[in-house]
Amino acid sequence: MPTSPKALIAWSSGKDSAWALHEARVAGDFEIVGALTTVTDTFHRVSMHGVREELLRAQFDAAGLRPVIIRIPYPCPNDIYERKMAEAIAAARASGVTHMIFGDLFLEDVRAYRERQLSGTGIVPVFPLWGRPTRSLADDMIDAGTEAHICTVDLKKLPASFAGRRFDRVLLEALPEGIDPCGENGEFHSFVSSGPMLSRKIAVKTGETIERDGFAYTDLLPA
Repeated sequence: MPTSPKALIAWSSGKDSAWALHEARVAGDFEIVGALTTVTDTFHRVSMHGVREELLRAQFDAAGLRPVIIRIPYPCPNDIYERKMAEAIAAARASGVTHMIFGDLFLEDVRAYRERQLSGTGIVPVFPLWGRPTRSLADDMIDAGTEAHICTVDLKKLPASFAGRRFDRVLLEALPEGIDPCGENGEFHSFVSSGPMLSRKIAVKTGETIERDGFAYTDLLPA
């Protein structure tokens, strides 16, 4: 009996990668053998999202995913980032992985970058959410019971008061005009604590919000 191709999911700890995992599992085209995440080792937090590694590992456990963690310094020069990513991709390919799943929605430059980074590696990028209208996608996530908190806000696009809020319809209706409902333009990032991709709910509470480097970060804590 033929086996499904092995895939990693590019895991940010947020709703889009979590929903991409859910949809890929429903489709059943791949055996998803692990989740690749970049952690800023200086802080022991998910890069860009600022989520504690403790909560990231709780997600991996609840999602039944093997952690593939790329550790980077802060700040991280691009050449170091790309070298560490290339090493992780080579190791994944050597272990039999042939595909990598991404939660990207519509940014052509981001997709092109991912395709370029994987070109010639033997690993094919997969974009199960690509081109979906983002408001209906957000509604689908919420309707399916996905629970998430906004952990990072770009202060050029949203006020700091949005950090720490739940990702729900109240939030969607409060977003200013021009802000993507899924934050695909980098307006905000999230942490998923419950949903059809997780076997159990991760109890979290909101802690302190700090502003650094043009972003507001709300510290999410195990509850």
